[in-house]
Amino acid sequence: MKVAMLIKTDEGGRWTLPHLDELRARGHEVVAVLPPGSEGQLRKALHDRGIDVVQSAFDFRFRPAAATVTGLLGLRGQLRALAPDVLHYHLYASALATRIASLGLPARRVHMVAGPLYLESPLIRLVERLLCRLDAVVIGGSDHTATLYRRLGLPAVRVTAIPYGVDTAHFTPPSPAYRAACRDAFGIDAGTFTACLVAYVYPPKRLTHRGRGIKGHDVLLAAWRRFRRETPSAAASRLILLGGGFTPAGEAHRQQLMARFGVAADPSVDWQDSALDVRDCYAAADVSISPSLSENHGAALEAGAMGVPSIVSDAGALPETVDRSTGWTVPRDDVDALVAALHEAHHEFRTGALRRRGQLARERTEARFAQDRAAAAVADVLERVVGR
Repeated sequence: MKVAMLIKTDEGGRWTLPHLDELRARGHEVVAVLPPGSEGQLRKALHDRGIDVVQSAFDFRFRPAAATVTGLLGLRGQLRALAPDVLHYHLYASALATRIASLGLPARRVHMVAGPLYLESPLIRLVERLLCRLDAVVIGGSDHTATLYRRLGLPAVRVTAIPYGVDTAHFTPPSPAYRAACRDAFGIDAGTFTACLVAYVYPPKRLTHRGRGIKGHDVLLAAWRRFRRETPSAAASRLILLGGGFTPAGEAHRQQLMARFGVAADPSVDWQDSALDVRDCYAAADVSISPSLSENHGAALEAGAMGVPSIVSDAGALPETVDRSTGWTVPRDDVDALVAALHEAHHEFRTGALRRRGQLARERTEARFAQDRAAAAVADVLERVVGR
């Protein structure tokens, strides 16, 4: 069969690559449709694999302008010319554009949902209640998202849950030497309790969580300040924040947070806007924190694969990533609860119990979220919708 994968970014979205690799390994033809633009990381990875890339006639931006109609008509012409058996799309703007542009075309539509944020808007939920019926199958990237679509009235037979997963061969527990080298690079000695948050900074959204960044950086920084103040022994503790602004607006929001919480004057906080390898951060950390207001599985899977326990909020699918033996789940936007979890993790660091949580986190992540098995399950769905 021929599969056209559509996504509104040429920079992010590299979690689509295992699906395309699996499809090609099964002998299927694959083409990617990306927005017009420069050579982003996703586009480069596709080119390196020899996967054909088509520059979409539509830029996946919906504006009240004639260019929107022209772009969607152009995309429709491209899809007709490509003549795929399956249209497989990720991210909501891609889903809207593909559904509209492919009306009346014979290709089957499969929407894979990277995160539930857009469904937290009452307006979008109302629209999606109707439009999701154009999809042959909706693949929720988590059990949480699949449940949301069933609540919208999509028949259960047309909804499934498959995680994007994590590459458990790439993200592995560090050797003692690697961990020591990473901690040394961050200026952390063996007795220093170290927490990390690995996430880009996204600007506040207009329709959801107005005025707040969804990754919960502000919640963590407030909790960290209190944790340090309340615990004398926490003087030897460090917080590593890894990730700059995803857009110029996201970077402006990051700078606002740094000024608000006095990050530059706090020696316990190290906020780096980029890194060549995020594994160095996990290798140096004792606990990973995902305090998001909205999330799919997020960084908790990478942390778990590297044997790092996590403190996660109860937002979206994050509670699926840990259990009582591998981490902590706290209410979202609850500074008090996050401070309490930090105290517990710090206590277990001092007693040595935190290491066992990390070992169990690795085992759980391998069993539930291995990327290769997830990619095979996605390919199975695409084959099924065209009767292969």
